[in-house]
Amino acid sequence: MHPNRKLWNEGHQKLNRAFATGDREKAIELFLNQHAMVHSAKMARSGLWSFEDEVLNGLSDEQIRQIPPGGEHSIAWIMLHITRIEDIVMNMLVTGRDQLFTRDGWAKKLNVEIVHSANRMSEAGVKELSAKVDLRALKSYRLAVGRRTRQIVQKLKAEDFKKKVDPVRLQIVLDEGAVLPEAMEIIHYWGSKTIAGLLLMPPTRHPILHWNEAERIRKQLMK
Repeated sequence: MHPNRKLWNEGHQKLNRAFATGDREKAIELFLNQHAMVHSAKMARSGLWSFEDEVLNGLSDEQIRQIPPGGEHSIAWIMLHITRIEDIVMNMLVTGRDQLFTRDGWAKKLNVEIVHSANRMSEAGVKELSAKVDLRALKSYRLAVGRRTRQIVQKLKAEDFKKKVDPVRLQIVLDEGAVLPEAMEIIHYWGSKTIAGLLLMPPTRHPILHWNEAERIRKQLMK
């Protein structure tokens, strides 16, 4: 295992323990570190290792858009998907506010027609999105969502971490089409979690899973 992946995994275990013991200051400190490492170093400017930069450095736009033979996704799709999930969860579920995607008109900037999280897309849909999405705007969207997440987390109180997701907020996610009805398992999953449980997955562990996938794609592309 790459030393930085081992370090990240150890940090995530510590984050889980900090939430369990109710140590707010430690939990926020650890979260911000874990979160910084799954975004570009430009996002937090913390000096920490970036899994995103590790994957993207040296790749052309064409390679970022490419779906390798036998593969399901492109790196472009992965970037959009993990950012949409973070935006939806942190803004709509954690704070009950508008997602940045809607508030700031990112669909037009990104040149995408979908408004959902990119779950349950068809093969043709993934291919079309990968070809059309504006990559410069996509990187900007990731920066905006990441920075907004950090603002949200730093304002959370210790008691907020134990709260369950408000079912009304989950319904708004569905009503706005942010998650497709075909992907209801995601809604059920989010609805079963506390705010701490959400912080342990959508903005941290979920991106790592997909950056690992992206690293495998990168290796195929670089052969």
